[in-house]
Amino acid sequence: MISRSKGAKLLIVCVLAVLMSVPAGFVFLLLLDRTHRAEEVTREIGDKVGGPQTFLGPVITVPYTGGARLETTNTGTKSPVQIGTLVVFPIVGNAVATSKSEVRSRSLFRVPVYATDLHFTARFDLSRVMAPAGATLDWSRAQLVSGASDSRGARKDIVATVDGQSLTLAPAPEGAQNVTTDGGTGSLDLFSTPLAIDPARPHEVTLDMSFTGAQKLGVLAYAKSSEVTLSGDWNAPSFGGGFLPASRAFHHDSQTPVMKGEEDLKSGFRATWSVPFIARGLPAVISLDSLASLGKSELSVAFVENTNPYQNVARSLKYALLFVSLVFLTYFVFESTSKRDFHPAQYILVGLAQITFYLLLLSLSERIGFDYAFLTAAAATVTLISSYAGMVFKSRLRGFAALIIFSLLYGMIYTLMRMEDYALLIGAVAAFVVIAAVMILTRNINWYGKEPEAT
Repeated sequence: MISRSKGAKLLIVCVLAVLMSVPAGFVFLLLLDRTHRAEEVTREIGDKVGGPQTFLGPVITVPYTGGARLETTNTGTKSPVQIGTLVVFPIVGNAVATSKSEVRSRSLFRVPVYATDLHFTARFDLSRVMAPAGATLDWSRAQLVSGASDSRGARKDIVATVDGQSLTLAPAPEGAQNVTTDGGTGSLDLFSTPLAIDPARPHEVTLDMSFTGAQKLGVLAYAKSSEVTLSGDWNAPSFGGGFLPASRAFHHDSQTPVMKGEEDLKSGFRATWSVPFIARGLPAVISLDSLASLGKSELSVAFVENTNPYQNVARSLKYALLFVSLVFLTYFVFESTSKRDFHPAQYILVGLAQITFYLLLLSLSERIGFDYAFLTAAAATVTLISSYAGMVFKSRLRGFAALIIFSLLYGMIYTLMRMEDYALLIGAVAAFVVIAAVMILTRNINWYGKEPEAT
């Protein structure tokens, strides 16, 4: 009786569907390995061009000394001891960065890299800068300072103009400073030049940089009131940092005006941030040790590789159990409404064919892109399992019905991949519809397998 019981058979089918999660898990481990390898390649290529870059515009550092503390110099005279350094931000700052990008490849892996030219302007008012209590500012040792995440990305010298005088910056004596951005804590290589400056009057400063980098371009809000414009030819930008841009535009839009430096950009983006003093959350003067907190004001754009297959494949694997179960239910309905039995071993073969779909999808996506890979893998899998249904049940009609049903199922998988925001809703509705259809089609099945009693 148990061998003829459709209820027991359905329970076996459900257990087999759950067991298919084991090979699906192995596919997921393979996906993690490929993702890890892609990240390694990204780091290797990124390290050679500077990696994700964050830039600091021109600021002024001023050491201060303690009047009561003296040290003996080599000549035997007494001089005040330096006990700290102040960082003075400009009153108003404007930064413009224009980037040109390309994709570097190694084997199957692709990494977006870019070259960017940055132009900073700043206006300083030093008349209200005060030393800490009991200390004295040493303006004779003031420095003009800027910074970048990785100095290896520099393409030419950093040149500043202070009140019409041209100065070239060199690696700063302070070395590197830590900054905390939305991407974590990283170092900022500092560049500086001695600055003969009169603190009693305002000063105008411009600074030009030319760097290479990979994946991300960011600028810190380096002034009390900062305005930053980032533009480039990358068509899939992702804006981030401590603030979202106040405005965004794309060069393929004919109504977007072209700014200076963007004449050669036929496509891409432009984003502008405006950060007022109160929003930045830092005073106009801080100690050098507190520079790390400036990272929270980073304004950045990430160069997203929109053909990266691993995220889409990982998303599709999340629904593997659901779609294996739906295919098994389809076969179970065919079996229950025909005179032929479908052995558990055959269910396993069908399940393994579906798991192989994900292997095909992953391997093909690395070579021809996700969309074409999905079309190829899905067409092969649907043809296989629908043809198998027609052969096992000796019915062309059932084979054609399986072709239609499985095509719709795999079409739904693709829809879930492309409509992430609606994936849960679509999956829930589809599961409900399928269960309802199975309940209706199997309403007359004798689940216990017993012969009807004579009346």
